[in-house]
Amino acid sequence: MKQVDRVIIIVLDSVGIGSLPDAFRYGDEGSNTLGNCAHAVNGLNMPQMEKLGLGNLGDFMGIGPSGDPAGAYGKMACQSPGKDTTTGHWEISGIILNRPFPVYPNGFPREIIDQFIQRTGVEILGNKAASGTEIIKELGEEHVRTGRPIVYTSADSVFQIAAHEEVIPLERLYEMCRIARAILTGENAVGRVIARPFTGEPGNFVRTMNRHDFSLEPGPNILTQMSGEGLPVLAVGKISDIFSGVGITRAIHTTNNTEGVDRTVELIRDGGRGLIFTNLVEFDMVYGHRNDPRGYARALEEFDRRIPEITGALNKNDILIITADHGCDPTTPGTDHSREYVPLIITGNSVRPGVNLGIRQTFADVAATLAEIFSLKWETGKSFAGEILS
Repeated sequence: MKQVDRVIIIVLDSVGIGSLPDAFRYGDEGSNTLGNCAHAVNGLNMPQMEKLGLGNLGDFMGIGPSGDPAGAYGKMACQSPGKDTTTGHWEISGIILNRPFPVYPNGFPREIIDQFIQRTGVEILGNKAASGTEIIKELGEEHVRTGRPIVYTSADSVFQIAAHEEVIPLERLYEMCRIARAILTGENAVGRVIARPFTGEPGNFVRTMNRHDFSLEPGPNILTQMSGEGLPVLAVGKISDIFSGVGITRAIHTTNNTEGVDRTVELIRDGGRGLIFTNLVEFDMVYGHRNDPRGYARALEEFDRRIPEITGALNKNDILIITADHGCDPTTPGTDHSREYVPLIITGNSVRPGVNLGIRQTFADVAATLAEIFSLKWETGKSFAGEILS
């Protein structure tokens, strides 16, 4: 098998490519983030991803199948129950959950809220499932007047706290999140507690980029295996937050897709061994959750234009994996994530072009592949290293 010194994984957050067989259990029949975005704009212009084989994975208007793909290609199913960010990324790292993280469509139980009030010393507003932008429109003015934080959730397993930065300073907001994280354990162990700061005036409140996620700590995974063996694990974007810093040797936080790609390219050019693990958040955060297929499409095309820069920076023993963590179809009535297959596109000097990797039964096949490449012991998932590197 050909030598690989470094793997770069870029997660296009929420770029699903079609509903999974069990999508009906989640109300997601017919969801297809990429395909429905393409139809909404009468076709996507993504020639670079087309060359790599993306169009061979489904019907995506404007992205045709390639007869001679430059990359290896396939799609992956999520074996874990759920459709949230933590579940998807953890499964990529080799952790398959046997039960979903808890969700609270009717708000959090009274005992949780009472503990939060007691430990923080403040009353709250909200305690319901809501869109983050809508709830600050609804309760932002009362929050500014009373100083009470806004607590809310979504279809995901999250406990979110919104606060105006001039009413509750960031460090105090983060302290409240740490208190919530300590409370939310056991059967109430949500995937993430999220600080959602905002600024502005009534009628014109705007969320800032000072969001911070407080995730559960994962168990052993391929990141801990790699870093434990002295292989660098460089996390770009919200990766370090998703893994609560576990297994990460260096975290580079970013605010948007452009900065995420910029930092990733810089790290690739620095050379070295190990793993660069990047999340590009804007597909999900800015466009998917806000039902904006045109904005989503623009972001996809902007990423496509950066691919020559990314692949041009690769060293001869690097391989690049482009995938996703779930769907978030912006053309459906709801604003939550969707239970979908995700793409698996792989390229690099060592990668055999045109290899059809088929349908992988779990995202954990990525972890198994990393384990085989770096000669690590790992049992979850099925490696495809032999198929693309032999």
